Amino acid sequence: MSQVVVHGSGELLAAAAAARLITALVDAQAAHGVASVVLTGGRTGIGVLEQVRRSPARDAVDWSNVDFYWGDERFLPDGDPERNETQARQALLDHVAVDPERVHPMAASDGKFGADADAAAAHYAEVLATTAASATDIAVPHFDVLLLGVGEEGHTASLFPDTPYVEETERTVVGVHDCPKPPPTRISLTLPAIQAASQVWLMTTGAAKAEAVAAALGGAKPVDIPAAGARGRNRTLWLLDTTAATQLLTGS
Repeated sequence: MSQVVVHGSGELLAAAAAARLITALVDAQAAHGVASVVLTGGRTGIGVLEQVRRSPARDAVDWSNVDFYWGDERFLPDGDPERNETQARQALLDHVAVDPERVHPMAASDGKFGADADAAAAHYAEVLATTAASATDIAVPHFDVLLLGVGEEGHTASLFPDTPYVEETERTVVGVHDCPKPPPTRISLTLPAIQAASQVWLMTTGAAKAEAVAAALGGAKPVDIPAAGARGRNRTLWLLDTTAATQLLTGS
């Protein structure tokens, strides 16, 4: 069962999600010493990280004992301003005392795999498998919180409607080609990997998202609305602004 929380604006959503994230990481560290979070890009995803950086409670988290992963990545050169990793580092990671060994970015297009996104995806799957958690049915680590955005057509991570990638059941990471939104080549976790997370938070704003949000929460098939397949093992949380929630509130 998904939980929906509606905030009055995108700015409030980002601030509230940042507070939630800090609390979740502190709680995870209290429970098992370390915490693990899967980051997302986009205006809201990066906005949350910026709010974490600015929070007075930021240093309640032991950042050296947080494992960072990414749900998807634009397959671009290292340091490209459009890469989710680049934006996350600028928003938060460069400002807190992370352990570089615990930061696990997806490969860049000028890295050791060159332009081969499929090889880069296979390597990221190996990275995940090396610290796989026994509690999950597939070879991924224990993810305390997995953050996602939602696109206007219902895509999440880089899983787009009516593509083979959203229907993947075996692999945990895929190279995604011919994306309908630029850049055309990306790397993404698959739905089985996303569903292994303890908590999945889907965060989105704007009236253009309202139809996809309503469809996802209304039981759409993931092949039609990929966000409908993004569920956590223990909790699935939708964080929306009022405009993204319009069709939920009106029932239209």
